[in-house]
Amino acid sequence: MEWESNGGKKSNISLNPRLKKLARELRKNSTLAEILFWKAVKGKALGVEFHRQVPMNEFIVDFYCHELKLIVEIDGSIHWEDEAVAKKDPIRQEKLEGLGVRIIRINNMDVKNNLNDVLAFLSWKIEEMRKEQGATSP
Repeated sequence: MEWESNGGKKSNISLNPRLKKLARELRKNSTLAEILFWKAVKGKALGVEFHRQVPMNEFIVDFYCHELKLIVEIDGSIHWEDEAVAKKDPIRQEKLEGLGVRIIRINNMDVKNNLNDVLAFLSWKIEEMRKEQGATSP
């Protein structure tokens, strides 16, 4: 699991309506790891609301929490086995972070095999982010 910060940049997020149909299709055809993760976090199970397959500028992110400006990406093996995808991921991440969001990347095998640990890690990160927001709020 990896957590990367955007350094507190201001958000300039645009929800891309052209990607809305594709996002709907992705929600209908979720991977097992995405389904397991969604069942565990939906309904504010971790104290914040997540949305799945969210169009964001030119991308669709796996899970997004508006309150924290937090993206959670569930990465399958294609992210390290396919050279083209592996090269595009850092560029995609940099563009998304430029919008003022933070990204947590989780290996789909961790979701499948260690969901409780993933949720504990995510709960801790959410609490840390809330503390940061409280410290920076006027």
